[in-house]
Amino acid sequence: MEIELNLLVLRCRDLETCKIFYEQLGFSFLREQHKSGPIHYAAELGELVFELYPLKLGAAVDQTRLGFRLSVEGSLDALLDRVKIDIISRYEFQQRRILVVQDPDGRKVELSSILTA
Repeated sequence: MEIELNLLVLRCRDLETCKIFYEQLGFSFLREQHKSGPIHYAAELGELVFELYPLKLGAAVDQTRLGFRLSVEGSLDALLDRVKIDIISRYEFQQRRILVVQDPDGRKVELSSILTA
């Protein structure tokens, strides 16, 4: 049996602010709405669909921790500085440098880069 993750949905307090945050990291979202469901955003990452949905009124934001490997020109530090995303911690794991940031809902997002320049 093979198992692959093919869908990741985040519920966001402020959908537009979260969309902008992830776009600054390089995601490209399409605006979607299925029948009478809520307007949301979807990005394809290979076989994975990454969706941002509005958080239901009164619901708590989860404490999901995400990790993305980014391919960036130059340094990841420079990209985050340019888009004004603060780095909250750094560490190394399996010969990778990992930078940890927070999305607008407080979820920790680990970023590692593949240098292309």
